[in-house]
Formats: sequence, structure tokens, C-alpha cells
Amino acid sequence: MRLIALLLAASALAGCATQPIPSGTPAPGPVPMERLLEKQVYQMSPQEVHRYIAHMQTAEPDLRKRITAIGRKNIGQPYKLHLLGEYPFELHDSLPMFSLENSDCVVFAEHTYAMALSKSWEEFFWMLQRIRYKDGVIGVASRNHYTEVDWNLNNNWLVSDISMALAGPSGPSYELTVDRATFLKTRHQTERDIPVQNSREYFLQADRVAEVAAQLQDGDFVNVVSTRDGGYWVSHVGLVATGPDGARRFLHSSEPQVREESFDAFIARAREREQRNAREGKNGQKLAGFKFLRLNDNIVVPPMAPQPRPGFAAAP
Repeated sequence: MRLIALLLAASALAGCATQPIPSGTPAPGPVPMERLLEKQVYQMSPQEVHRYIAHMQTAEPDLRKRITAIGRKNIGQPYKLHLLGEYPFELHDSLPMFSLENSDCVVFAEHTYAMALSKSWEEFFWMLQRIRYKDGVIGVASRNHYTEVDWNLNNNWLVSDISMALAGPSGPSYELTVDRATFLKTRHQTERDIPVQNSREYFLQADRVAEVAAQLQDGDFVNVVSTRDGGYWVSHVGLVATGPDGARRFLHSSEPQVREESFDAFIARAREREQRNAREGKNGQKLAGFKFLRLNDNIVVPPMAPQPRPGFAAAP
């Protein structure tokens, strides 16, 4: 009886397993590359993205052009704010570590850079974390929350701030004060003893972008600087893309979807929003200008810092 019971149990478990493909029925093959390239990236599965980024490494060997091509391959991707987190690595929220279907402005830039620098899905996912976190250490406290003093500085192996050089010695600047400990406690219920940081940030006034546009290059990182009540901060990011006519354009994710437009068009929309807010009596943010970060010519990706074992003190 014991043998019969074991056999019945084994039979029941086998019923839960994936059924084999019947003999003589071929497994479905991958979509031909020419058909895959008809899709936008946000319409692809991870398996298809794996093939696409491997293809792009050979199809477009110039990194700057590859960044622009991959970014344009996401035009139309729906915008979604508060998109990513550390789940399931951490439990402070339930947001996942990647999304292909949607993006916000930072996610779009990070995914585009990571795909352009990679040859496979595995390398892309590794590169994404290397870009998104200080030293690549995954965690809400090590995420690059603040553009000026986190993202820009921790990714100086990838991009270098050229805002002061573009604006000249008389260009505007602002002092930024960052209280990470309070931010992490109030926004993410995470306790960290981190001192307050102050920095001086230089930018180019919005009405001077046309003067320096010719100096911008494909793949450069764009920081949109906003102001309200005397304070200044980076409120939006995107990428520089060169149009067919040689004009420098702004490639970015903003509501409702990823788009490419001239800087003049972006500035005009910002001014229209400011005028609408004024008519409605709203104290909305105003466009002050831009910071520009040059994509480095010789990129050497630093190693990922080893992820510490949770609950164990670091070795002396």
C-alpha cells in the first residue's frame, strides 16, 4: 500500500509540471531580426531586448549614435511617475527594479545608457544597477536620488559637467542643500546617519541654449533646472539627440510619453505652463535653465562594489 501511495503522489506532482511539447511539434522559434526591429523597445520582451542590444553593438559601433538610436527606439513609451524601487531586494516598497513598459525621465535615461553600453540582457541589468546606485550597491539609501550631487557625481565615469564652461564665468549658479537622512526617513522609512551636504551648482539660462546648441553632442545628459520661491533644483532630465538637419534636440520621457523635440519647443511649453499657472493663481515651478553633462569619450566602467551581506558587519 505504501508503494501505491507513493506512486499516486508522484503522479499528482507530475500533473503540476509543464507538459512536454508533443513529439514532432517544433518549438516556436525567435522572431526574425527584421521583424523584431519593427517594434519599439517598450513593446519587446526581455528575451527580445537581449537580442536587440546585442544587434545594436554591431549595427551601430559609435556609442553616441547608439545611445540616440536606442533612445529613439523608445519614443511613444508611456510615462509613469514613481516607477521603480528595490523590490524584492528590499521591502520598503513594492516597486520593481526594472520596467520595459513604462518610464519616467530618469528611468528612460538610465535604461538608454545601460542598453547602449551592454551586449546582453545580463550585462544590461548589471549596468543599470551600476548607473542607478552609488558604487552599484543596491539599496534605497545608496540610490541616486538627487540629480546634482548623487546621479551626476556618482556617474562621473560616464558623464562630466560642462555647464560652467558653456555658461562662461558670469553664468548663474545656485546653492543646493541636501538632507538625505530626513528624506530617507520621511519618504522611505529608512534610518541613516548621513550629514547634510551643500554644493554650488552652475547652469545655463534657458534663453542662451541656442547660443551653445552646436557644441552639444549625441548622448550628452541634460538636466532641466527649475526654480520656485528662490530655490533651484534639477526637476527633469533627458538626452541630447542630433536631428537630420544637424539641429540639437531634446529626447526625454515626460507626460504622456517619451518624445523628441527641439529645445525651443520644450522651453515654449514650459513658458505656456507658467503663464497658465499665473492665470490660475498657482505658485508653480518655473524653468530657469539647463545643466549639460558631456558623455565621456573614453568610458571605463568601474567595478561594482560588493554587496554587503545583510545583518553582518563589514570585515575590518
